[in-house]
Amino acid sequence: MKAIKTLALATAVSALAVAAQAETKIGMITTLSGGGASLGVDTRDGFMLAMENAGRDDVEVVIEDDQRKPATAVQIADQMIQSEKVDILTGIVWSNLAMAVVPSATGQGLFYLSTNAAPAQLAGKGCNPNYFSVSYQNDNLHEAAGAYATSADFKKTFIMAPNYPAGKDSLNGFKRFYKGELAGEIYTKLGQTDYAAELAQVRASGADSVFFFLPGGMGISFLKQYAASGIDLPVVGPAFSFDQGILQAVGDAALGVKNTSQWNKDLDNAANAEFVSGFQEKYGRLPSLYAAQGYDTANLILSALDKADVSDKDAFRAALKEADFASVRGKFSFGPNQHPIQDIYVREVIKEGDIFTNKIIGTSLTDHSDAYAAECKM
Repeated sequence: MKAIKTLALATAVSALAVAAQAETKIGMITTLSGGGASLGVDTRDGFMLAMENAGRDDVEVVIEDDQRKPATAVQIADQMIQSEKVDILTGIVWSNLAMAVVPSATGQGLFYLSTNAAPAQLAGKGCNPNYFSVSYQNDNLHEAAGAYATSADFKKTFIMAPNYPAGKDSLNGFKRFYKGELAGEIYTKLGQTDYAAELAQVRASGADSVFFFLPGGMGISFLKQYAASGIDLPVVGPAFSFDQGILQAVGDAALGVKNTSQWNKDLDNAANAEFVSGFQEKYGRLPSLYAAQGYDTANLILSALDKADVSDKDAFRAALKEADFASVRGKFSFGPNQHPIQDIYVREVIKEGDIFTNKIIGTSLTDHSDAYAAECKM
C-alpha cells in the first residue's frame, strides 16, 4: 500500500511539474501614464478582454508601465526576461521604445508580438523569426492616406509628422502612394503641443490639403489649433490622429475628416461585433484601434497555444504564422516578413448622438502588405 501511495504521489508531482512547465507567461510593456497613456490603456484593455473571454488558467500576463521612456522600457524588459521568465513580450505603443526593446528580446530567444509599433527597420533587413507584427507595418496606414489623397485629386499637400521612427515611416509611406506635389514637409518634436509655427508654414505654402500624423495628445492639440487658425483646407491622416480615444477631446474640429485604418467598429463580421459589444459592456466606452489590435494579438497567441507549447519554438512559431484565429478585421494573414496582409479602409469622422466616432466610407488598399518584405531574409 505504501508503494502505491508513493507512486501516486510521484505521479501527481510529475503532473504538476508538467503543468508548471506548460504555463505561458506574457509580459506586456505599454504606456499607462503620462502622454499617450490612453493608447496603452486601450491596448491593455483589449488584450485582457480577449484573455478573460478565453478563460484560460494556463496563461499569466504581467503588465508594466513604460511611461513612454525608452530607458524605462528596456529596464522593464530586462526584468521580465531575467526575473519574471516571460516567454512572450508585447504591448509597446511607440516605435522608439520598440527599437530599444525588440532586437534585444528576440536576440535572447523570446517571441515579441507587436500590438502597434512596427518600424521599417524591423520589417526589412532587421526582421527576426521571433518577431511578429499583428498591427501593420508603420508605413501602411500612411500609404493608404497617400492613395486616398491621390484619388481625391489633391494636387499640393502639406505633410508633417513627429521626428521619431514612426514619423519617418509615416511620411515615407504617404509619399510612396501620393502622386501630387508637396507644398511642404516638416518633422515636429515628439510630444509637441504648440503648432503655431507649423500652421504659419501651412498658410504660406499654397497647399490645397494637409496630411499629418500626430498620435495621442499631439493630434488633439494640432486639430484644435488648426480649427482655430481659420485655415480651410481638407485634412487627411491615419487613424492614429482620429481614433476613438481622442475624438471626444477634439470635438467638432474633427467632423468630416477622412482617415485610414485597417479596422473600425462597423466592420461587418461576427468577431468584430462580439468584440465591440463586449468591450463596451466591460469598459463603458467604444473601443479604439489600439484596443482592437490588443484583442487580436491576444487571440493570435491563444490560437497558437492551442496548437503548440511556447517552449517548442519552431512549432509555436509555425502556429503563429498560420494566424488561425477570428480577427476583428475579417481576413488576416502574415506576409513573408511576419507582418500583416490586410485591407485598409477610408473612414470619415461623424457624430452619433453625443459621441464622435468613425464610419467606413470606402477601401483604399486591398490585400496590402508592406514595402520592406523583400529585404527580409529569414
